[in-house]
Amino acid sequence: MVWSMPSEQLQLLIAGYVLGDLSPEEIEEFEQLLANDPAIAQEVAQMQKALEISYAPPEVAPPSHLRAAILEANKQQDKPLRPQSQRSFSWIQAMGVAAAVLVAALGISNYRLWQTLHALQTEVQQTEPLTFVLQAQDPNVSASATLTVDPSTLEAELNAQNLPTLPPGKVYALWTVLQQGAPFTTDDKDAVLTAVFAVDANGNASENIEVPQVYRNKALVTAVAITVEDASAPQRHEGAPVLIVKV
Repeated sequence: MVWSMPSEQLQLLIAGYVLGDLSPEEIEEFEQLLANDPAIAQEVAQMQKALEISYAPPEVAPPSHLRAAILEANKQQDKPLRPQSQRSFSWIQAMGVAAAVLVAALGISNYRLWQTLHALQTEVQQTEPLTFVLQAQDPNVSASATLTVDPSTLEAELNAQNLPTLPPGKVYALWTVLQQGAPFTTDDKDAVLTAVFAVDANGNASENIEVPQVYRNKALVTAVAITVEDASAPQRHEGAPVLIVKV
């Protein structure tokens, strides 16, 4: 009967059963105990659950003392063993395996932390000013424009030089062209209307504008372009690029 067996011996027997470390004779003895005492079955289930958790730990921050405790448990595996039964030795081995699993889990957590820090570092790097230099499609045209963007504030400065003056009812439109499937609302040319502006008598313009949030992820931007559009509906995006830069 279960109550005639020392508690420590029973626990070792349960552990050996869960870990598959019992001899055929021990398995037969344990299964008889299991059949006669439902409480043992509950302990087996609890130990199996604990083992499963050790191999797939939930993603929570470990207590500060956990790492030291694990390392100390691992050290115990290397110390000389007092004369004990073979079953006790197997239980210490099992504890060493569990410790190694938890150390590996901590290693995975550290790797995930590194990935997060790397992503944050990349985002910080993207807060450095972005500069786009737009050139004329026609090599015989000397017009150009520069767009300088601060990704952290989404504020930008647009400077254009030597653009042709436009007749009444026409304006210049600045477009941000995105990759297909980018998570932003675009027109049928995968573009976002970024600014509408006019030039002075010399064909120059200097504008402080706000740009879309896509500039916080430059990898999604494939081109920046300027077209001539109707002032009443520049969003129709009917004009061909006058100036463009492909990213």
